[in-house]
Amino acid sequence: MERHSTAVIGLTGGIASGKSTVAARWRERGARVIDADQLAREVVAPGEPALEAISRTFGPEFVRPDGSLDRKRLGAHVFAEPAAVARLNAITHPAILARVGAALAAAHREGLRWVVYEAALIIENQLSPGLSALVTVVCPPDLQVARAVARDGLDEALVRQRMENQTDNATRVARADMVIHNEGTLEALLADADRVYDELVGRWGALTAG
Repeated sequence: MERHSTAVIGLTGGIASGKSTVAARWRERGARVIDADQLAREVVAPGEPALEAISRTFGPEFVRPDGSLDRKRLGAHVFAEPAAVARLNAITHPAILARVGAALAAAHREGLRWVVYEAALIIENQLSPGLSALVTVVCPPDLQVARAVARDGLDEALVRQRMENQTDNATRVARADMVIHNEGTLEALLADADRVYDELVGRWGALTAG
């Protein structure tokens, strides 16, 4: 990820770690959040080149009759095989990063001092060197599994497969500039999110100079 005069704060964490809850809290407090998962949905929308490439690579059965991607079915297929994950990432990541670049350019034009880039695979995709700082949300693995099963209705084995394709918490903590621990209540998570947000404002200032 290229550096911009607008500081880019990475926000990462594994599946069901609480990362998205932190991002939502920061939005409430005024942060501009670029959500990689949302962009990932956009790049595989009907008619997008990435969706056509997925159909060619993995088979048309992963595209629903209405033309949309069957994300759950595709996830169950690819996350059982690291090589398949790599093929999928090779299709989607360039398109996602192009949209991230456009969002960062827009933030720069608007005069934003800093923005947040929320993505699960910042470390795995070696994007952290291009960031101004990296914040990671960590949660005990067994708690991640329980939350993902309850939240998304996923099979426990599938959740663990996805976790195996992500880095571990020890690596996340070692690579992060700031860490948010999520092993208690929602109130505790939000308080920790506020603490880190205040640190970001203290270092980079309010979102805009105005």
